[in-house]
Amino acid sequence: MSEPAAQAIPPFRPLGWVRGALRDVRRFGGSGRLLWAGIVIVLLAIFVAIFGPLLAPYDPVAVSLRERLLPPSPEHWLGTDQLGRDILSRVLHAGRVTISIALVAMTVSAAIGITIGVISGYFGGRVDMILQRLVDIQLAFPTILLAITMVAVLGSSVPILIFVFVLAGWARYVRVVRAQTLVVRETQYVEAARAMGATRRHILLRYVAPNLLTEMIALMNLEVARIVLLESGLSYLGLGVQPPLPTWGNMLSDGRLYMTSAWWFVTFPGLAIMTVVLGMNLLAEGLRAFYDPRDRRYAEAQVSAQA
Repeated sequence: MSEPAAQAIPPFRPLGWVRGALRDVRRFGGSGRLLWAGIVIVLLAIFVAIFGPLLAPYDPVAVSLRERLLPPSPEHWLGTDQLGRDILSRVLHAGRVTISIALVAMTVSAAIGITIGVISGYFGGRVDMILQRLVDIQLAFPTILLAITMVAVLGSSVPILIFVFVLAGWARYVRVVRAQTLVVRETQYVEAARAMGATRRHILLRYVAPNLLTEMIALMNLEVARIVLLESGLSYLGLGVQPPLPTWGNMLSDGRLYMTSAWWFVTFPGLAIMTVVLGMNLLAEGLRAFYDPRDRRYAEAQVSAQA
């Protein structure tokens, strides 16, 4: 096998990949705009998670019964709740809690799932069979039922919630990574590298990992959105983060009795959830469309036609 065949994929350089991706996004239309919209929303959500509490004008747990259920005004931009707490301050603080839980749970479950998926797909055999049966067992449990059961048994602290979301999410990564690894390990450039004496570690880092990157980024974004919805649902049911720590879910739970008399109470936490989930989905869909060969050929044809 000749040397050029073994160099079919260049060395993976993350910074160069990011610069090239941003340059390509600026070139193409539909998928690029979709991707940029997702990037803007996601960056805004991360900004709120980091700096939101510093921007909050009031203490999110300070009670003032004289100001209860006030509509939006210059003093309280998003109004107040049934205890006179400023909703803007609570939405900003809740953003840090909800997004932090989602990001940490996604990171841990991705690390576990990607590792198991690569091992299962690359080595195959009995190892693959055993790992896939474990995945089948985990996927047999409905996610929301598993989360409710675990929280009801172990409690509803933030570490417990992260553990529950990791337990419910790692198997999704395994299936996607295993399928992609099975394809990559049979390609000619991997066979060439193996014939030239490359180690398994070298093959996994140089050839397998770059081919998993796009799919993993898209899946991670979808998982963050799923965890945000799951955490909000558990908090709405009273099984998530407990008061006085605010989350968007328990804010919706507190405001459900005031939907007709104080519309702002549930509207703004609901909009926060919708915006974050929409941004994550747009980013994931933008990545999928941008790197899909068929969509990419269409985009390149459109650019060539406009040139």
